[in-house]
Amino acid sequence: FPRCHVVSNGDQTDTIFEAMRAGRTFEEALITRTFEPDAPNYTPRIAGVVNLNDTFHAYQLGILKTVAGSGEHCTRQFFSYEAALPGAGHCVTTYKGDGDPLPSFEGEPYLLPLGDDLQELAGRYWEALNEDNKVALAAKSIDPDTEAIEITIINKHA
Repeated sequence: FPRCHVVSNGDQTDTIFEAMRAGRTFEEALITRTFEPDAPNYTPRIAGVVNLNDTFHAYQLGILKTVAGSGEHCTRQFFSYEAALPGAGHCVTTYKGDGDPLPSFEGEPYLLPLGDDLQELAGRYWEALNEDNKVALAAKSIDPDTEAIEITIINKHA
């Protein structure tokens, strides 16, 4: 699907991509999915999309998670942004901290500063992650004018 960039923490990437390619929305794709069935944590599914064909949204984020930790109930939260904020981006995470079970992310996506150097930015966020919990980080830059793409990946086990 040209000019559409999807990211997630699981196979819902394919669900989103296929739905959007068929003319459905980000929300319509994720309404068909739920959190991971990995009790007791029920890992939230998180996703984001930048669709350069979309004239209404600069980008969108979503999280699918339990209601009060119950594996029987799912809530789906979507966040749509009409325009990008210069020098800033929004972030959702799977968890809000440690616990047993792990507590799901709560609230609205939070703002993070961006920069001009993708490698430096990825390194800064990598260092900010909890050493015991971090596994990998991917950062992608999309120039909206030229559509040039840059990707950097940091993997703890690579």
